[in-house]
Amino acid sequence: MVDNGSMDVPEISAEWYRDVVDAAAGSPEPVQWFVGHATEGVILLLGALLVMAALSRRSGGPHDRALALIAPVPALLAYVGSEFLKTVVDQDRPCRTIGREIIAGACPPPGDWSFPSNHATIAGALAVTTLLLSRRLGLIALPLAALGAFSRVFVGVHYPHDVIAGVLFGALVAVVVTPLLARPTSEVLRRRANRPDSPVPKLASRSRP
Repeated sequence: MVDNGSMDVPEISAEWYRDVVDAAAGSPEPVQWFVGHATEGVILLLGALLVMAALSRRSGGPHDRALALIAPVPALLAYVGSEFLKTVVDQDRPCRTIGREIIAGACPPPGDWSFPSNHATIAGALAVTTLLLSRRLGLIALPLAALGAFSRVFVGVHYPHDVIAGVLFGALVAVVVTPLLARPTSEVLRRRANRPDSPVPKLASRSRP
């Protein structure tokens, strides 16, 4: 184990980190440029896929429309949860404790903890939510999420176990929260659909003179 803040980092994760960042430092500049931009760009692509998956559900019944409405919520809750875990674990960044050249340019400041990876958490939540809404788009989102998670190790700002935990946590939140919120939301939409827009006025009876 490697002593790193309040959490002991698994030695195998530290070794993988060293191997990946050393390979990244020796990789061609186009590869470094691509992965360096992918670390942020993948999140935007995953967000776009989620929007497409949500829009594909809008023309369906109450359950489909409920899924479209609550689609962004799992990623938001996963991010909040990952931020809370960071404050509990207090694991320092590997770029701060392991002396290696990294292609990220600069290590995040002290207090910006490493475990779990926010990027990987959001990527996992977005990808799995997309899969739950659209199998076709979800099969595109899953490898993108894996690329986004790996890129955080490649640029040197996270250990491998940070991104693995992040992806799994985000996926778990999506699997649990999506159906949990979709059911009551679909009930609300169903009631609204069955409710008349306005009450039918009763005709007052008049007696003929």
